[in-house]
Amino acid sequence: MGGRTREGHRGTGPGAITPDGCAVDLYSRLVAGAEPGIVAAAVPARATLLELGSGAGRMTRPLADHGLVVTAVDESAEMLARVRERVPGIRTVQSPIETLDLEERFDVVLLASFLVHTADLRVRDGLLAACRRHVEDDGCVLIQREGLDWHTRVPRERVDPSGCTVRIASAEPVGDGVNAVVAEYVFPDARWTQTFRSRPLTKEEFEGSLDRAGLAVETYLTDDGTWVRARPKDR
Repeated sequence: MGGRTREGHRGTGPGAITPDGCAVDLYSRLVAGAEPGIVAAAVPARATLLELGSGAGRMTRPLADHGLVVTAVDESAEMLARVRERVPGIRTVQSPIETLDLEERFDVVLLASFLVHTADLRVRDGLLAACRRHVEDDGCVLIQREGLDWHTRVPRERVDPSGCTVRIASAEPVGDGVNAVVAEYVFPDARWTQTFRSRPLTKEEFEGSLDRAGLAVETYLTDDGTWVRARPKDR
C-alpha cells in the first residue's frame, strides 16, 4: 500500500490499513451525519469543491447529492477506489494534501475530519497552504475543528448513523502539546481500532495558523465552533 508511515499512527482490524491507521473497510461502512448539510448550507449552490482527505467517500456522496461538483483527494489508492464505487464518474486525485498542486482554483476547499489538528506543525502549515493555493480569491475554505473538550471528555462513545459504536477510549499526552488518541469502532460483525496523534488548538492558535497561510476566519458556522468558514485575506 502506498503512502508514508506516520509516527504514532496504527490501526487494527479486518482489511487494508493505511499508513495513518485508517481501515479502508471500516471507512467504507461509515456514513455521514449532519456534516454535508453544514457544508452545503455554507457555500453557493453547484459550487466546485475540492475535498482534501476524502477517505472512502463518507462525505463525498452526500456532497455530490447536494449538487456540488466534487474533486476528491486522498493519499490512499484503496480509499479512492471506494470513493469511485460510491460516486461513479467522480474526479479523484491521489496525493498527499500538503504537496498537492493542481494548478487550478475551486469555489470551495474542504478540510474536514479534524485534519488541521495533525501533530506535525509543518504538515499543518502545508495543509492550510494547500487550501489557500487551491481556493478562488472570492471563494472559501471550510475547516472542521475538534471541540473544546474533545481530549478531556474521555472515555466517551456515540452511535454512528451506520450503526457503528464509535468510542474514544483515551487521549494521553506524549509531549510537545500532542496527545495519543485511541479510537474503537465496533459493528456487530467486526471491530477496528485506530491510534493516532492529535494536537489540541486554542482558538488563537488555530486562527494564527490560518493567518500564516493567508486565510482569515469569516464565521464560525456551528455554536460549538467546530465548523469554520475562512476566506483568503488578500482577496
